[in-house]
Formats: sequence, C-alpha cells, structure tokens
Amino acid sequence: MAQQFVAQQGTSIRLVCLAFGISQTCYRYQAKQSAENVEIADHLIRLTHNQRNWGFGLCFLYLRNVKGHRWNHKRVYRIYRELELNLRIKPKKRIVREKPEPLTVPEAINQCWSMDFMHDQLSDGRSYRLFNVIDDFNREALAIDIDLSLPAERVVRALDQVIEWRGKPVVIRSDNGPEYIGSTLSNWATRQGIRLEHIQPGKPQQNAYIERYNRTVRYDWLSHYLFESISEVQDYATDWMWTYNHERPNMALGGITPKQKLALAI
Repeated sequence: MAQQFVAQQGTSIRLVCLAFGISQTCYRYQAKQSAENVEIADHLIRLTHNQRNWGFGLCFLYLRNVKGHRWNHKRVYRIYRELELNLRIKPKKRIVREKPEPLTVPEAINQCWSMDFMHDQLSDGRSYRLFNVIDDFNREALAIDIDLSLPAERVVRALDQVIEWRGKPVVIRSDNGPEYIGSTLSNWATRQGIRLEHIQPGKPQQNAYIERYNRTVRYDWLSHYLFESISEVQDYATDWMWTYNHERPNMALGGITPKQKLALAI
C-alpha cells in the first residue's frame, strides 16, 4: 500500500512510512531467493514422485526425523503449497439422514420382546437359519431356534414355548420379513392378545436391541466354528445362551449380566 501511494501520489517515502507506521528498511526490503529453498523443493519433488501417497505430514517428518534437516515446518509447507504437491482428496458424498428417534427402554420384563433371523452355513455348504428372541428390558436371550427352514409355524411354536415359562409380552418388535407380516403370526398374536410392532423398512436401528444381540452371537461363537449338523449348532447355541444370560457382562446394562439385571428388578 505504501509503495502504491508513493507511485500514485508522489509523496516522499519518509512521510508515507510515518503514515503507515512502518520503517524505511521495511519499505525498501526485497525478498531474496534462498538456496535452501531450492534444496527443499528438490527434496519434496523427489519424495512425492517416489511416494505418491505421502502427504505433507509424512514428507516433513521424513526430512526432519530421517534426513536430519532442521527446516521449519511452516517454511517447508509454504514451498510444498507453491509446488502444488497437495494430495487431491476425493470429496465424500454426504448423505443427509434423518435423526433416528431414541429407542424406548422398557421398565419391566415382558413389556417388549424383539425377534430376528440370522443366516449361516454348515460345513457341507447348506444354509441354515437362527431365530433369536430377547427381552428388551434386560437383554436376556429367550430363544435361539435353529433349522434349515424356519417358516411362520416354527416361529409361533418357538414363541409358545417361551411364553410357557416366561409369560406373555405386551409387544413383540420385528422387521418386515415374510414370516412376521403373514397371517399365521398375525392370527396367533390376536388370539394371544399380543401387539406386533414392525419397524420401518430399511431402518434396522429401530430394532437396535436385537441387532446388537445378533452381532454378539456372530462374533462370540457363530463365526468361530464350522458346524457339521443342525443338532450340533443347536446344542452349542443352547450352552452359549446360558453363558450369555448368566456369566457374560453386558455393557449396556452397566457391566452386569441379564440375569443380574432381572434379579435387581424383582
């Protein structure tokens, strides 16, 4: 600005420097090209040519810690930018998602159950299904029914067996699978006085309790072993379900087991 004012108005350099509050040395300073800048640029060009996925951070650490150069990071970065060596990062598409409503937490047992299917394969390649049922209140595993095929009739039978010793729930939450939305389960629920609650399609977070339980089943044992028969899978699942309910701490419950949570509620 001072140089422009002198050139246009013809004012003396002394008066302009006083007006702008700068020294005459600063006004007359001419930047000199340092030989080190050329060396830095040469290092950066060779580095980025040999290591195409290295960004500024790795380049600077290599020059500082490996090669022992004591150049200031601001100086190196300025040259890095002037050489236009910045990695081109492909921008991610941000999908605007609706904020899911918080999942209600039951205040007592048998207020709400959740059920869902899982899939896996036997050692001979045959696919089988697992039908999981839990109580949302204390995350207790109520049933794991396993077979090559689990139609709606098997779902009803498994639920009847649980109700015999557990009592009837008020609500059973599930996705929109054909076994859950068919007339067989609907008629059974009407006779039992149980309300079926189906989540919205494509929103598994609305059935988060059973989805988290499915992950535990998968990571704890289902993916660890290759079973040869349905009976072998069923026996292992039954033993694991007892361990899950009685011995495995659940972080969602504050580090206690489902049975301990149930004992505290009674």
